[in-house]
Amino acid sequence: MVKRLREAVAYGVAAALLLVLGAAIRPLFTDDPPPPPILSAVELGFVQDMAAHHHQALIMVQRLEPGADPAVRGLAQQIDDTQRAEIGMLLGWLRLAGAPAVNSDPMDWMPEGAHSGHAGHSRSAVAMPGMATQEQLDTLSAARGRAASVLFLQLMQAHHEGGIVMARVADAMLTGGVVKQIAREMITGQTQESGLMALLLTQLVAAPG
Repeated sequence: MVKRLREAVAYGVAAALLLVLGAAIRPLFTDDPPPPPILSAVELGFVQDMAAHHHQALIMVQRLEPGADPAVRGLAQQIDDTQRAEIGMLLGWLRLAGAPAVNSDPMDWMPEGAHSGHAGHSRSAVAMPGMATQEQLDTLSAARGRAASVLFLQLMQAHHEGGIVMARVADAMLTGGVVKQIAREMITGQTQESGLMALLLTQLVAAPG
């Protein structure tokens, strides 16, 4: 009886060892599919490009002179707070995905002709919609008073409209997930801010110089 018990234990130990050994060497003989990427190609391109797009908005806020209209300064601070938080989230996703923060081929994720005025050009040669030129940024830095307020609103409104275009294309191309969700939130938030900028522009342009 004791002999049989010893044999049963020995067989059990041997079977356990074989299971452990089989699990250890299984990856050497099987071709398991790799895990799916954290971000799809569209999500990755959108996140990289939107982070860069947001970064310019922060630069524009920094170049708005302190003596600008208080309502404009308040809106600028709101934009700064919102887009800083979104940049942190976007860069966090890129770190999780092990992807670089900068897109080596900007706008490559967006179909050709997806935003007006660029049909017929390669996507890699297309600047992000709504981005201000260096000359415009320098002019904003030098502007003072009401002129600074008006120019800031004009540049930021165009910037928001470009961001909305990018977010709408991403929303249309993605079927679900957190990136699609944040794209929709950007559309809503920036549309509201763009409407407020239009109202402030109307008031400032109508005011005496």
